Amino acid sequence: MSDPGPVPPAPDPVLPGPARLADIALQAEVSEATVSRVLNGKTGVAAATRQRVLAALDVLGYERPVRLRQRSAGLIGLVIPELTNPIFPAFAQVIEQVLARDGYTPVLCTQSPGGATEDELVDQLVERGVTGIVFLSGLHADTSADPARYTRLTGRGVPFVLINGFNPAIKAPFVSPDDGAATRIAVQHLRALGHRRIGLAVGPERFVPVQRKVAGFLDETAGQGVVQHSLFSVEGGQAATSALLDAGCTGIVCGSDMMALGAVRAARQRGLEVPRDVSVVGYDDSDLFAFTDPPLTTLRQPVRPMASAAVNSLLEEINGNPVQHTEFVFQPELVVRGSTAQAR
Repeated sequence: MSDPGPVPPAPDPVLPGPARLADIALQAEVSEATVSRVLNGKTGVAAATRQRVLAALDVLGYERPVRLRQRSAGLIGLVIPELTNPIFPAFAQVIEQVLARDGYTPVLCTQSPGGATEDELVDQLVERGVTGIVFLSGLHADTSADPARYTRLTGRGVPFVLINGFNPAIKAPFVSPDDGAATRIAVQHLRALGHRRIGLAVGPERFVPVQRKVAGFLDETAGQGVVQHSLFSVEGGQAATSALLDAGCTGIVCGSDMMALGAVRAARQRGLEVPRDVSVVGYDDSDLFAFTDPPLTTLRQPVRPMASAAVNSLLEEINGNPVQHTEFVFQPELVVRGSTAQAR
């Protein structure tokens, strides 16, 4: 049997025809001529414009031509607690988009009960030669955890950035929302609606964001608010809200949107309606919570600005331009929907 010879390389996918070029141009908000230049690998297109065209290609489900497939600038680890809370996938998506803009490939690592710990995930990432790591709501936010693990990571030559939570013993850039401002804004909103007995359903006390939420809440209520600690989950929100309802609260501020869903459930189990009898305010905000029953009033974390700031800080460190090792704090935004109303 004769040798067939070397296998020729696979050809590029057929480039979109005129109608498809128009679709891509519309999606990317550029001209068809610009789309054509990008798809054909021509020069003279700004990097940001080129990225918009590639993103439009992906959104519309077209395969990228082989010539446009970029060589990765390196791997960046992304360590997050879980994926069941929609705020974490929301952060992960934006972080991936910002990393892709600069040619980096994210490696997503999630924790689950009985699974790998944060330290084990970090070891695996370092063994695989990651260029840097982004930590989201990790052990840096837990006051009972040893911050020396991050000092050791610095000693291994791996730059990192930390989102949500602050520890002055860790020398790295931090990016956080203003948790204290969030609970103050929530209390002000409920008071404006006539609520006088207001409670806070929040997660375990050892976490820095929780401590800040409690401090802001007690400051705004002049120490008269009721605080109930529980788990950051629907069930945790339900249990905490039951105790707050027993204490006579008609306005409930929750430490997360998932807890707020539990608060609504707790009210309904008692035959109460939200917001007619009880008003509920969440925290985080993602697309899902505009469609709950009722649509959730919540404090929105500025996910895109925070994620962008975190990635940009990390890339500066990777490029040998150390940024200030401090905390960059972003303001939350009150989004009023249908779970809050005038007190009866």
